[in-house]
Amino acid sequence: MLIILYNKAMLPKLIKYILAQTPQSQETEVSGWVRTKRDMKNLVFVEVNDGSCFAGIQCTFDREAGLEAQTEADLSGLTTGASVKIKGRLVPSPSSGQAVEIAACNLKVLGEAPAENLNGKNQELDIQAYPLQKKRHSLEFLREIAHLRPRTNTFGAVARLRSKTAFAIHRYFQERDFHYLHTPIITAGDCEGAGAMFQVTALDLSGIAKTGANGVDYSKDFFGKKTFLTVSGQLEAETYATAISRVYTFGPTFRAENSNTARHLAEFWMVEPEIAFAELNDNMALAEDFLKYIINAALTECAGELEFFDAHIEKGIIESLKNTANAKFSHITYTEAVKELEKAASSKKISFEFEPHWGSDLQSEHEKFLTEKIANGPVIVTDYPKNIKAFYMKQNDDDKTVRAMDVLVPRLGEIIGGSQREDDLEKLIRRMKEMNLKTEDYYWYLDLRRYGSVPHSGFGLGFERLIQYISGMTNIRDVIPYPRAVGQAEF
Repeated sequence: MLIILYNKAMLPKLIKYILAQTPQSQETEVSGWVRTKRDMKNLVFVEVNDGSCFAGIQCTFDREAGLEAQTEADLSGLTTGASVKIKGRLVPSPSSGQAVEIAACNLKVLGEAPAENLNGKNQELDIQAYPLQKKRHSLEFLREIAHLRPRTNTFGAVARLRSKTAFAIHRYFQERDFHYLHTPIITAGDCEGAGAMFQVTALDLSGIAKTGANGVDYSKDFFGKKTFLTVSGQLEAETYATAISRVYTFGPTFRAENSNTARHLAEFWMVEPEIAFAELNDNMALAEDFLKYIINAALTECAGELEFFDAHIEKGIIESLKNTANAKFSHITYTEAVKELEKAASSKKISFEFEPHWGSDLQSEHEKFLTEKIANGPVIVTDYPKNIKAFYMKQNDDDKTVRAMDVLVPRLGEIIGGSQREDDLEKLIRRMKEMNLKTEDYYWYLDLRRYGSVPHSGFGLGFERLIQYISGMTNIRDVIPYPRAVGQAEF
């Protein structure tokens, strides 16, 4: 078997590795984007960053040592945002706050970033001034230039956190014998039964409208029926869990909810494990262990990013994460939770915007109260009313509640939602009819109960919600590279 190991020398050396080297006047080459330039009489200081870490590296050009004419010319016009390649020697830095710097001798400008507007021969060649000058920019402004915001400290940190956390998720499941499953993005079924789905069609709808036709014949569409973008890969994951025991999905999902809030996206990434021969208690144990593992991975592998978030985004975020990672998650039934909320509301200890009562879904304010005032930490709420939950959840013997569970954490509220799945064919069919679902559309799903049915469970975690929780970022649109929301599909 041929094994090819990754050789870092095959690629340009990243700044995070250069900064960790012992300076011995060795020849060094660095590539990146200019953060700052200070031009003094005989010295020019250029800070270059390549996004591999927060720190840039200072490159010092000494005119008294002699510089090539082209390098001197390039230095004079160098601006923030320009991409460069710099050669020199790695030496100890006399400046505080950095151990090394590059005594630079050669500069090559790879791409300019003008500080002023440039008018070209035609409109396409007009170049606006580089918008990320060295000053503080609001998150609202940076959303308008989402293609450039990764160059800022905040969004570079978010990107690195997303990458490391995604890898940790795969590592967690792979280490526990889960198989990574790719479920379809285009589907004819509604997993949640809520109807908030984006339709997919290849039909010329504008042409059909011009003909004045009464309705659309979807049998002539690409798939021969109405199809949508998926809201979840859960149902398909169940088919594989009941064949190879443990699977998980990690992919894009879509919700056509008209929710223009800081907590909702129309396109987001979902993590969904599904386990055969597992009941609700097994599911809760997995969810708690999984969440603690991912938080600890972030604390260990993204220490620099979390220090930044703690200092600039939300004070105390590191301590909050450590508390969750070390906590024993409390358990409370939905009925008990509602009693606590009603008691707090009646005693005037707190005024809820949404009055809590049995049969209503828990709102964000209720979830935060339960974690921060009742449990003083993470809490798992179980046994919700069946009328506010999806059709596939295992029904309890009281015929009023289902074996559902939500994991709630301080600061955020719900971060994981899941359930034991209904494995009784007769009960599942009855529940689907109660919810006006066509059983013939789910024949394949019902087959799992016809042939070798087993207890099985699973949960879903919105990846962006997780990144919000770990980073402390308040708007979910700032933890995904290109947010898709109501009226927003730029880039």
